[in-house]
Order: sequence, then structure tokens, then C-alpha cells
Amino acid sequence: MSVPKPNTLFIVIDQLRADCVFGALESHLDLPNIRAFAADAVTFRNHYSVTSPCGPSRVSLLTAQYTSNHGAKRNGTPLKRDTPNLATVAREHGFDPLLFGYTDTSHDPRFLSPDDPRLFSYEELAPGFDEVVRMRLEGDSSAWENHLREHGYEVPPYPEMYRPVGDTPDSPALYAAKHSDTAYLTDRVIEDLGKRPQGWFGLVTYIRPHPPFVAPAPYNEMYDAADMPSAAKLNDPDWHPYLATARRKSNVASTVVGFPELENSDETTRIIRKLYFGLATEVDHHVGRLIDWLKETGQYDNTLIVLTADHGEMLGDYGLWGKMTFHDAAFHVPLIIREPHAAHRGITVNAPTESIDVTPSLLDCLGLDVPHSMDGRSLKPFLDGVTPSHWREFSVSELDFGDPITPTLWQTDHGLSVDTANLAVLRRGSMRFVQFAGGLPPILMDVSDGIEGRNLAKNSAHMQTMLDLMQDMLCHRMVNTDGTFSRTLVTDDGVKVAS
Repeated sequence: MSVPKPNTLFIVIDQLRADCVFGALESHLDLPNIRAFAADAVTFRNHYSVTSPCGPSRVSLLTAQYTSNHGAKRNGTPLKRDTPNLATVAREHGFDPLLFGYTDTSHDPRFLSPDDPRLFSYEELAPGFDEVVRMRLEGDSSAWENHLREHGYEVPPYPEMYRPVGDTPDSPALYAAKHSDTAYLTDRVIEDLGKRPQGWFGLVTYIRPHPPFVAPAPYNEMYDAADMPSAAKLNDPDWHPYLATARRKSNVASTVVGFPELENSDETTRIIRKLYFGLATEVDHHVGRLIDWLKETGQYDNTLIVLTADHGEMLGDYGLWGKMTFHDAAFHVPLIIREPHAAHRGITVNAPTESIDVTPSLLDCLGLDVPHSMDGRSLKPFLDGVTPSHWREFSVSELDFGDPITPTLWQTDHGLSVDTANLAVLRRGSMRFVQFAGGLPPILMDVSDGIEGRNLAKNSAHMQTMLDLMQDMLCHRMVNTDGTFSRTLVTDDGVKVAS
């Protein structure tokens, strides 16, 4: 008798930083369902997205490639049409990958008519998925917006629909909690998957707690601003030339709609943080609904469940907002995996892992081969308490901060071309090495005290450490080239492919 396919539930939470689940912020917000799930799964505490922002991070997550290989390094940069991803590989092996939400994938214009509607938004669908629920943040074609109209709401265009109804940023959203984007998506997931036979495969992508930060009641007042932890600060916030530009690019006023004069103060930071925490708790509530539904329907123990985030959020640390920086909080994200037949539950893995490892892990758990084009490695051995041989000793992330059409502030402030407006950060233990492509000085930091704000790159006592990390980065780039045909040879006997 053949073994039935497991269900697959892949949950991606937008902009949830890891220390909300475990770490510095853990004690300040309630995430009971995600933490209960972690207690029955395997948690990877040293897990980082290999890139940012939303579009590139999701491309890397699904293709298991570094941005230097897939090339879709900005929101709106097309992904090459023939790049394998989680959905295309799974579909080739009889699965029907369903999308509840969005993937922010820009399509390859070489194979589409110039007037194809898919070429007018970066928020398009990754190949291989069957889009069940269409959710968009900036567009007006979201199923959720239509849902709001059906319930009598007047829905203004983006971004006004996210303007709080009141005189303060923490005033409630125009919609009730039962009609929020998070609630609506969860309702649709349960409704749809409840009609499908065993073996379904669902990617569920929650927009929250991504900005604009606006929360429906009671989540907008769930936390007291006075109780919020203070943001990390430095005596010299401009210790590197990248940072003053970063604060101009994404200041606190950019995180909410309708308050352009919002001052960058400790009081304001606490208000925005409580909104972020409220939104995260709302997502946690609905993740709990999904888990409870699986248990109530007898599917929990036959469902492969992965929960992660696409990238992090600075939340005012060092005066920065969003994720366009080299700091840990912009890339450090939670990863929790529950494989139905894994030998261990409730364990924590501290080895360095990366977002490109998630798709190979899913494929491996489903018994599928991982294409050679994928840079990541399967985490399945960790689920059984085994550390794979020759596991990586550091993690690497890349960030492009240029724009080929309209130069960014970094380009204009620092005289950078679009090709030199990028950086890579390597993390080994407590050390962080940041290399800029051009025009900006490198950074070496020791973050063992939890502070990311002192550049040791010019300190002769740390020169050897910097050279070692620099060599690590160079070797990493040399090893992780495009692997599409890296194990393929055309020979006298035809095409040969290594196993």
C-alpha cells in the first residue's frame, strides 16, 4: 500500500523579526500560538534571510538562490523565466502548490507582450503556483479589498485605506478585526483547504506586521506604549555614511499613513512599536486558528508545517525603520519546522541557517530531489537531531540599494552607480563584516555586547580578523556561483549529469 502524501503548510509572515519570537523582545509581546507550535517542532534560532526587501527575499526563499545568482535583487527586477522554484519542482512531481496571498515576483519581459498586465506590477505570481486567494499590498485587485466592499466599507485607494480612523497613529483601522486582511486570509485558507483531499500543498503569506502600521481594534490598544522596550541608540548615529541616508529614506513618518510631520522621538517609537506588536499578535492568533483547525480535523500529524518570515524590521533601533540596512534585525527571522515523522520535538538549532535552506528542506521532506541550481541545503537532518557534515560556519546576506530608473538617495548622496549601490554582510559568531561594492568603507563589528555601532575595520588590532572574514566572503562568492549546469557535462556519450 502506498503511503499517502503529507499535507504541506508553508507560512510566511511579512517583516517579523526573530527576537519577537525568541530574544530581546520576546517578553514584551504575546505570541502564544507560535511559541506553542515551536515547542512541538524544531526552531532555528540563528536563521537569516539572504536578502531584502520583499520581492528579492521571497524569490530567494522560493528559488533557494542567493540574489547574486537569481538576479531579481530589487522590487521590480524580473526573475528569469526558467529559474526552478519550490512550486515548479513540486508540481513536476504531482503536487498542486496553492498560493493564499502573494509572492511579489516580477516576470521576465522577454517572453511577454509589452502590454501584458503582469508587466505592470512587481507584486505578481511566482511560476508554478495556483493562486487561490489574490492578496496585494499596493494594488487595487486584492480579494480582501473586494471583501471589505461587500461588507459595506468604503475602501479608498492605497495607501489611504491604511490611514487610521482618528487623530493619532494608534487610532484603529477603518475595518474591524474580523474583517482584517489577516482574518480574511485565514478564513479563506480554512474554507478552501477544508474541501481538498489529503496531500494538499499551501503557501500562506501574511502581509502583517508589514507597514503601513495600522491595527484594527482591539489590537491597536493591546499594548501600552509606556511599556514598550526602548530602541537601541548610539552616541554617534552617523558612525557610517550609509546610515544618515538610511534614516532619510525610511523615517518614522514613513511607517504610517496620514502623519507626515510625525517626529522621530522616543515617544513616537514606542507608539509605532506597540502597533507592530499588536499586528504581530493578531497574526499569531490566526496562526493558532490554522493549527487548531489541523488538529480538529485530524490532519496535524500528517502535515509538514514550516513557519518563517521573509525579512526583519528595524523598529527604530539606531534610528532606522524598515529593512534596508546591514543590521541583524533587518535579516534575522524566525524559522520553525514540524515534520510529521521527525524524531525530535521542541529542540533548538543554533547552527547558522539561511532562507535559501527552506525550499530544499521542504523538497527533501517530501522526498523530492533538489535541483542543482539551488544554493541552499536541506535542514531535514536537524529535524532528527543530526548536524549535517561540513555544515556552514557563517551566514551571508546581500542587499541592493540602487535603482536603475530613478537613482536612490544612496546613489545621489554618495555618488554611486546602480552597479555599485549594494552590500554584502557576513556573520561568523559575534563578528559582522560588511563589504560595499564601491564608494563606501567596509565595516567590521563585534556584536557580542548586543550593539551594532562601532567600526573596527581601521583598528590594526582587528586587521587579521577582517582579512579572514573578507576571505570567507570571497570564497563564499566563488563557491556559490550559478549552479544550473554546474554538475552537467556534454560528452561524446551525450549529456551527463552528476547525481
